[in-house]
Amino acid sequence: MAHIFVYGTLKRGQPNHKVMLDHSHGLAAFRGRGCTVESFPLVIAGEHNIPWLLYLPGKGHCVTGEIYEVDEQMLRFLDDFEDCPSMYQRTALQVQVLEWEGDGDPGDSVQCFVYTTATYA
Repeated sequence: MAHIFVYGTLKRGQPNHKVMLDHSHGLAAFRGRGCTVESFPLVIAGEHNIPWLLYLPGKGHCVTGEIYEVDEQMLRFLDDFEDCPSMYQRTALQVQVLEWEGDGDPGDSVQCFVYTTATYA
């Protein structure tokens, strides 16, 4: 199992959240809310106002989002869904826990995979 941090269309209430709930893609369990420990630019761009987290550590702001625990099948699905590594890259980042649900206590932060990019179109 791995932790994924989502900051855009995969969050609850957003248009692509349904893929996180579809067990045919694997398992994803909501664990809590968090924000990136480092600051990054978050750009909302393009025809569909898609959020892009630019991998430029130290610039921008701490980005808030949701933390999920996913199995290997869901992780592979999300890589394909996010067109990784062509459009996005899966990057490991520290995420400060703001709220936590379920078993265990991750402490102040947890390492999560986050889909980032060096640029946006």
